[in-house]
Amino acid sequence: MRKPEIIYLDHAATTPLDPRVLEAMRPYLEEHYGNPSSVHQLGRRARVAIEESRERIAALIGAEPAEIVFTSGGTEADNLALRGVLHGTRRHLITSLAEHEAILRTAEALEEEGAAVTYLRPGPDGAVTAEQVAEALTEKTGLVSIMHTNNELGTCSPVRAIAEVCHRRGVPLHCDAVQAVGLLPVRVDELGVDLLSASAHKFYGPKGVGFLYVRRGIELRPLLRGGKQEQGRRAGTENVAAIVGMARALELAVEEQEARLNHLRRLRERLIRRLDEALGGMFVLNTPRDPERAAPHIVNIAFPPQNGEPVDGEMLLLNLDLEGVCVSSGSACTSGAVEPSHVLRAIGLPRETAGAAVRFSMGWKNTEAEIDRAVEILAAVMARLAGVLR
Repeated sequence: MRKPEIIYLDHAATTPLDPRVLEAMRPYLEEHYGNPSSVHQLGRRARVAIEESRERIAALIGAEPAEIVFTSGGTEADNLALRGVLHGTRRHLITSLAEHEAILRTAEALEEEGAAVTYLRPGPDGAVTAEQVAEALTEKTGLVSIMHTNNELGTCSPVRAIAEVCHRRGVPLHCDAVQAVGLLPVRVDELGVDLLSASAHKFYGPKGVGFLYVRRGIELRPLLRGGKQEQGRRAGTENVAAIVGMARALELAVEEQEARLNHLRRLRERLIRRLDEALGGMFVLNTPRDPERAAPHIVNIAFPPQNGEPVDGEMLLLNLDLEGVCVSSGSACTSGAVEPSHVLRAIGLPRETAGAAVRFSMGWKNTEAEIDRAVEILAAVMARLAGVLR
């Protein structure tokens, strides 16, 4: 029996490495293998590659090179932001219940260590407002952390408005922009954020590398201690090839941004329309229909109980996978969890509905034919599951 053709619609989890990025990385995997902290010529060549990459990344997001700290990815960048800033007498953190687990689990750990955390409840679209943040600010608030684009819903937060509220009270704002950098126009000078996290494998770069933007003047305590790398802010020998690859991937993403965005917007519109046509009232759309309020690559739906019985979300995803459709129920970092998505529960979805969610996340190489086929397969799978539930 011939295997079905793969339709990959899980780009919010990870993206394939762009061949042009691999070519940029190759010399630093094969020839220029020196440790960038070494003083000999191989070490100096690696150091130059890192600093040139830092300059390019900084320019692409409106920052200064010294404000870029290289990390192992978005999770480390989030941890470094929260733990690096939240210290001293102002140990109150404000965040949202719809944040990524990297923020929420770090916040919980900080609570166990004596910090105070306020968790704002998002609206039905998954975003919190600047007014909510303003009401939660106190004299003890040392940091606000609100994501740019929700990784499960695609909803974009009013980051600029939140930054203005924070700065009026002298509180720095961290923004988890892992689902935005390299896809949407993101410039720290325009957003007004003080810290911002990004991860290369979300924009066709390599896995295991990311960065944290830290505005000049923000005191950041290191999470990892050891050497003096990254101006003493992140110890450990730098992953030269990955850093070079990240810079090239971001460069390509910005150069091709308009074309990619236009393509993704067309796919998003087509996907929602096809879902409406094929599944009618069987599902709820958790992603905002208004394209101005959401990123163009994520569409999240969930299935309420059918014929009075809950839909088995795990069985739904397994059936789609058997048919070659690669999607997820939410964040890849929590895919092994039995519990329904914390984001869907935070926006008020009943437990049995949140447990049967599908997140489609598209890439710039997906086609309209793939979208049509994925919806056709989903409709067939749901027809079978609904039949079992009768």
